[in-house]
Amino acid sequence: MSRKKVILVSISAVVILAVVLIINANKGADEKIEIQTAQVGRDRVVQSVSATGRIQPKNQVKISADVAAKITRLDVKEGDWVEKGTFLLELDRKRFQAAVEQAEALLRSSKSNADLVNENMQKRDKDLVRTKELFAKGLESQALLDQNNAAYQVEKARYRSALDQVAQSQASLKQANDDLSKTTIYAPMAGTISQLNKEVGEIALGSQFQEDVILIISNLSGMEALVSVDENDIVSVSVGDTAKIEVDALPDVIFKGVVTEIANSAKISGSGSTDQKTDFEVKISLLTPGNQLRPGMTASSDIVTKVRDNVLSVPIQSVAVRTPKQLNKTKRGNGEAIADEMPNRQYEADKDGFVEVVFVVNNGAVHAKQVKTGIQSETHIEIVEGLSEQDEIVTGSYRAISRDLRNGSDVVIKEELEENQ
Repeated sequence: MSRKKVILVSISAVVILAVVLIINANKGADEKIEIQTAQVGRDRVVQSVSATGRIQPKNQVKISADVAAKITRLDVKEGDWVEKGTFLLELDRKRFQAAVEQAEALLRSSKSNADLVNENMQKRDKDLVRTKELFAKGLESQALLDQNNAAYQVEKARYRSALDQVAQSQASLKQANDDLSKTTIYAPMAGTISQLNKEVGEIALGSQFQEDVILIISNLSGMEALVSVDENDIVSVSVGDTAKIEVDALPDVIFKGVVTEIANSAKISGSGSTDQKTDFEVKISLLTPGNQLRPGMTASSDIVTKVRDNVLSVPIQSVAVRTPKQLNKTKRGNGEAIADEMPNRQYEADKDGFVEVVFVVNNGAVHAKQVKTGIQSETHIEIVEGLSEQDEIVTGSYRAISRDLRNGSDVVIKEELEENQ
């Protein structure tokens, strides 16, 4: 190929490349951002807090032994209904019966000793009275009088000590009888044996130093959900708030409930690790629990914390965040950001330097309006200031709202494109 032809081919290639670039540039200039829109309306916005936990009876009693002994008799099984005062179980009584008999013997001995000391005291008292009479007549010496008086005071002190011994023996007997009585356990309330942890022959350790639950009696007619609420949400929850509860074992049933109790202290899990979590326990009373619920079932709840009726609201995804610098620039079709043609537009950033905005469509372009938001539901958020009813706002796509749109961006509604195709 001659040098002339090479030059011509090179020039042709450059021209073609320039044409392609010009076409692409013009195409970019005419490109519009596809969006979806909706009109601002009024609706009911319900703010709720989600939490998970378990189902438990409102009233239940954990039965533990107050003394340590082997279980010798057990008259109930799991699922049984018992009335208040029903016999539940008996522990081995031999050791405690022996303790009662020993305490009784010590009491008898202390009483006999007190009687003997009392007799001696009475005798010393009579000797002292007789000595005083003789001394008054000059027939006895002062020394003998002092001696008899001292002897009487000694016996009087011994008698008081003997009476203390009697009282101590009585207390020991009372304690022994009380321990013996604790070997027989009766139902403190009416309910169902919801859990049975021991059998005949096993040792009940006693609950003085550690929990050793033998069985649990529950009133299954009144149930509640014990859920854990995150520390960031607990400030929104109040006693009396209503809730919807779903139980994993009953997927087609929704229970209604009311918050009855909120823990004052936090429950911390994973302390000192990256997974540390701080929750507060909340009790939700189920209004109509039915008869299918069982203690320990997994439950999830939505606690209604605030409700706003007939308020302006928009879909949550319609609210975007921008910096004032981003908002004071306008994006044209060629992708270049230039100074805002409306220099008087004012945006007030929050403490983190961001502005909440909603993009409003007007004549094929969008403009960012700063808004003040209120409560939010799972899908919508309340607009307190910044929008008017019937404003046409951008509701999608997420990419357009979160990144692409700027003041003055040319847009085309996606639904219109689909209709024209």
